Amino acid sequence: MTTLTNPAPVATRPAYARPSFFRHTAYLTLRQLRAAVRIPAFIVMNVVQPLIWLLLFGQLFTSVVDIPGFTGGDNYLEFLTPGIVMMMALFGSAWAGTSYIQDMDRGVMDRFLTSPTSRGAMMVSTLVYQALLTLVQSLIVLGVAWLGGARFDGGPGGILILLLAAMLLTASFSALSNAAALLARNQNVLIGISQLITIPLMFLSSALMDTSLSADWVAEVARFNPFEWAVVAGREALGASPDWASVWGHLGLLAVFTAVLAWVATRAFRVYQRSA
Repeated sequence: MTTLTNPAPVATRPAYARPSFFRHTAYLTLRQLRAAVRIPAFIVMNVVQPLIWLLLFGQLFTSVVDIPGFTGGDNYLEFLTPGIVMMMALFGSAWAGTSYIQDMDRGVMDRFLTSPTSRGAMMVSTLVYQALLTLVQSLIVLGVAWLGGARFDGGPGGILILLLAAMLLTASFSALSNAAALLARNQNVLIGISQLITIPLMFLSSALMDTSLSADWVAEVARFNPFEWAVVAGREALGASPDWASVWGHLGLLAVFTAVLAWVATRAFRVYQRSA
C-alpha cells in the first residue's frame, strides 16, 4: 500500500530587491560629502576666491554706479553679490567631473558598474553633492556681503530664488563636466574644457558690469548665456521691485537647459558603460 505524503514545502527564494534609486543616491552623496569633510581645502579655496572678488571689486568699483546709463542701482556691492554667487557656482560645478576621473583611475567606477548600484544614482548623486556645496557657499557669500553693507530688499523669498538659480546653474554645469569626464577620461582635457567655457561665460554677462555699459554685441550674446540667466534671476529676486516675469522666465530657461545637459550626461554615461 502506497502512503501519500504531502510534499515538503519548497523554500521560496526572496524576491530580487531592485536597487533603490533614492537610497543609493543618498549613500553616494554621503560618500562624497565625507570625502569633502576629510579634505576641506578644496571647499575653502572655492569660497575664498569669490570672497576676495566680492570684497576687492566691491571696494574698487564703488563709483561705477555714478556712471550715466548704469541701471544696477546705487550700491555696487548689492549689484555684484548675485554675480559672485553665480560665479562661484559656475567655477565649482565645472570641476565636478574630477571625481569621475579619480574613480576611473582608481578602479572604483568599474567596481560600481559590476555591482547593483543604481546607474541613475551614480549620476544624480554628483549633482546633489555639488548643489549642496553651492547652497552652503552661497549663504557664506551672502553673509559676508551683508556684513560689508549690502542689503537685499527681496528678503528671504528673494534669497531662496537666488539659491534656486545657483543650484540649477550648478546642476547644469556639473552634468556638462561629468559628460566631459566620461568621454575624455583625462584630467588635463577636463581642465582645458572648464577654462575654455567658464571665463567667457562670466565676462559675457552682467555678473561684474551692467551690460548696458558694454558693447552692444556683448549685451546681445548675454541674452543667450545660461550664466546670465542665473545672474538676472537672482539679482531681480533680491531687488525691491522684482520683475517676476523676468525672474520666472530666466529660471524656466535655466531649468530646460539643466534638463538637456542632464540628458547629455546620461548618454555619455551609457557610452562609457559600453566601452568599459
